Amino acid sequence: MNAVEIQKKLFQQIKTKITDQSSLIDEIAKLLDISIDSVYRRMRGEKNITLDELHKLCTHYSISLDQLMEIETGAISFQGKALDSKSFRFDAYLTGILQNMHYFASFKKNKFYYLCKDSPFFHHYYFKEFAAFKYYFWMSTLLFFPEFKNKKVNFEEYSDEVFQIGQKILGLYNKLDSVEIWNAESLNSSLRQIDYYRDARMFRSDRDILKVYEAVEKTLDHLEKQAELGYKFEYGDPERKPLGAFHMYFNEVVLGDNQMLVILDDSKIAFIPHSGANYIMTRDVSFCENFYQYLENLTRRSTLISEVSEKERSKFFKIHRDRLAHRKESLKV
Repeated sequence: MNAVEIQKKLFQQIKTKITDQSSLIDEIAKLLDISIDSVYRRMRGEKNITLDELHKLCTHYSISLDQLMEIETGAISFQGKALDSKSFRFDAYLTGILQNMHYFASFKKNKFYYLCKDSPFFHHYYFKEFAAFKYYFWMSTLLFFPEFKNKKVNFEEYSDEVFQIGQKILGLYNKLDSVEIWNAESLNSSLRQIDYYRDARMFRSDRDILKVYEAVEKTLDHLEKQAELGYKFEYGDPERKPLGAFHMYFNEVVLGDNQMLVILDDSKIAFIPHSGANYIMTRDVSFCENFYQYLENLTRRSTLISEVSEKERSKFFKIHRDRLAHRKESLKV
């Protein structure tokens, strides 16, 4: 690969990172302090970029020079920023995810893979009670925010604005074709979290616990109907207008770890969760391709329970409903 090819590839990668392509040229011109015409000449390979310009572009757009030049070092470049309890704001955290979802939805070809250890993050935002519980659990038990220590779950104090951001995220996710690989234990993470808060008396009443269980149950009902139809649709839509394709798999052996892979036209991005609500991402071609092949192999060793396999689909959802029913029966409501 010669210098001109590398330079053109650099600008191709930059284009994949920008949602608003109309502002791209102005943004690069401002970053490099050059004219619009000079930007176009560099993009066409007519003018060589300097090392200083290369450094600025790679730093600003988080591009690995090793990957750009296809240098095999054995290293994999990840991006991410650990959450800081002193500066963290949950609404800003969700807004960052919302921006990513807008970016994903801007591509003609997009497909989302989710390897479920827990119920996928997006599904928490069908109902406010489920989203509110998860919010308290993350802030108190995962992120250890001092102001949430021993704080009981309070639906009234959960911000409508925060929930609306979550619903916008869900709305964009529902427009993407998705593949979710579940295990019989996938929902248990959420149920055990509720059990823990119940035993620790972190709910104000059994009535509030019941509201969370009912929200989870209604989410399951909606997921089952989507699985039956093979596509996603908005909750409460009587016409069930199709959105993105919904491929749901049941794997009896492998319990996922909430890893995600997004295919955007001809590129792939992998997201790896760690340390609670933190995650890192990579566009490393070899890593993402290896992860993609792993997911494809895993689906071939799983049971497709969307559109087909009605018996297996009913069995899968009955497992979770039975667990919910047992917990609801033990409440003093």
